[in-house]
This record gives sequence, structure tokens and C-alpha cells, in this order.
Amino acid sequence: MKLLYQHDLRQVDLDDIYEQFFETAQYADKTKEWAVSLAEGVYKHLDECDKIITDYAIDWDFDRLSAIDKNILRIAIYELKYTETPINVILNEAIEIAKKYASDDSPKFINGVLGNFVKKECSQD
Repeated sequence: MKLLYQHDLRQVDLDDIYEQFFETAQYADKTKEWAVSLAEGVYKHLDECDKIITDYAIDWDFDRLSAIDKNILRIAIYELKYTETPINVILNEAIEIAKKYASDDSPKFINGVLGNFVKKECSQD
């Protein structure tokens, strides 16, 4: 989420952000690989993720959503559509990240958007 947030704010290449971000932060190699994989996946499917957010954030103008909320939703939607991560894990992580980094109302908002998306679009076999 931090990588995508910086990308939104700074409008520079993801590669530049990776370099600077990982230079100052201590993460295990697998964590770095997963973070880069998610960021690149979201970036590759950005228009699709943003359309889904727009469709499911009922009565919310996409341009008025905070950059943190957008990126939490983007990552969760990307993971729901393109990874094998269990739905409940994705939803719980999105809400926990929102509790830590976003506004007080964000966890409820993110839960509502993702909950509606999951009900209508995701197979829960």
C-alpha cells in the first residue's frame, strides 16, 4: 500500500519508488517480492480496479476518495481477482491496514465496498 500511495502522490515510476523505499526500510526478501508483485499487478490492472471501486463505492465520487482508501481497495480487488489468497484473508488485511493508516471511517467504508464486490463478483466455493 505504501508503494502505491507514494506512486499516486509523487507521480514517478514504480521502479524509482522501489529503489528509494527498500533502501530505507528493512524487509525480508519474500516480503519485498510480494510487495513488488502486488504493486505491479495493481498498476497493470489500475483502470479495471478503479472502475470496480467506482461501481461499488455507491454515492461516493472516486476523485474524492483518499489516496490511502483507493490504494487499499485497489490492492484488495486485485488480490480478489488475480491471486489465490483466501477471500477472508484479503478482507481482514484490507480492514487492518485501513485501521492503521486511514481515517476512522475508512475500515467501515472499505468493508462495505469489498463486501458488496465479493457478494456479487467472487465465487466463494
